[in-house]
Amino acid sequence: MSATLRERVLARVRETSWAIDANDGIISTAGLLQGFAGAGAGDRLLLFAAVAALIAGGLSAGGAKWAEVAAEREEQLRIAADERAELDADPQAELDELTAYWEGRGLSPELAREVAVQLSERDALGAQLDSEHGLEEIMTRSAPAYGGLETALAFMVGAAIPLAITFLAPVAIETSAILVAVVVSLALTSLVAAGVGRISALRMLARTLVVGLGTMAASYVAGLVFF
Repeated sequence: MSATLRERVLARVRETSWAIDANDGIISTAGLLQGFAGAGAGDRLLLFAAVAALIAGGLSAGGAKWAEVAAEREEQLRIAADERAELDADPQAELDELTAYWEGRGLSPELAREVAVQLSERDALGAQLDSEHGLEEIMTRSAPAYGGLETALAFMVGAAIPLAITFLAPVAIETSAILVAVVVSLALTSLVAAGVGRISALRMLARTLVVGLGTMAASYVAGLVFF
């Protein structure tokens, strides 16, 4: 996969990450509640479980995202430092590598050399990072914190849906209401995300519903069998 194509794919994944995080909140909280319901838990215990899932799940998801983005940024900084050292040690060799890259993209040797020279004069390090690693820019220092916060909030918004049903619905219809709310919520977030990411809405919806309904069913059966 070329660097340009890889960047486009990653960009589409980032565009839909909020929906994935929200769906995680919906599915994990609803699955937990179905497990407790299968075990015969009362309304107060279900409400406590939903609140705990929202808080713990949101903090855990946000923390994991923060660590992931921070590690990615550190790797980008390491790569940039290595490229800077190579440029300082042998700028001519790096210029030759950049020329070869553009020749490989279909330019004539003369034009490839001209492009490489012009890019190097403007931003030698940026040109090397883009051509060798598909890295257009280094993440900002605040990116890990923003990524973690965004993930935590998306997860909690998703988890708030089964929590709200647990709080508002009568005990007699609570399990059914959660199931309906989860299916509708997963369908909406999946369809919106598919439109934003320009991917197949039916495939994304099918995958999301299979995971969501499968999780709830497995949790409910576990509650029935083991308690």
